Amino acid sequence: IHMADKVTIARHDALTDLELHETSSGSRHVYSIDFITKKGEYIHLPHAFTCGLKGDMKANRLRGIRPCTGDGQPIGHVYPVQIDNILRYQGKTITL
Repeated sequence: IHMADKVTIARHDALTDLELHETSSGSRHVYSIDFITKKGEYIHLPHAFTCGLKGDMKANRLRGIRPCTGDGQPIGHVYPVQIDNILRYQGKTITL
C-alpha cells in the first residue's frame, strides 16, 4: 500500500462514511473531524456525529456535525459545515 493511501481520504468516501448514523452493532457512528466554520474558525472535534439540519442539506452542500463524548452522548451545539470546508476525517486529510 502506498504511504499516501494511509494519510488521505477522498472527499466522496469521507462523505459516504459521514452519512452513516449507526454502526452495525446499533450504536451511534462517532468519528473525528476537522473543519473551518462559516466565520473562518478552525474546529477539531475528536468525537462527533452527523445530525440533521433545517433545509436541504444536499442542495446547500452542508452537513450537520454535533460534538459528543467518546461513547456518543451529545454535547455542545450542531455545526452547519460546508463540505468544501472539511479538512480532515478520521485523522486523514481530505482530497478531491
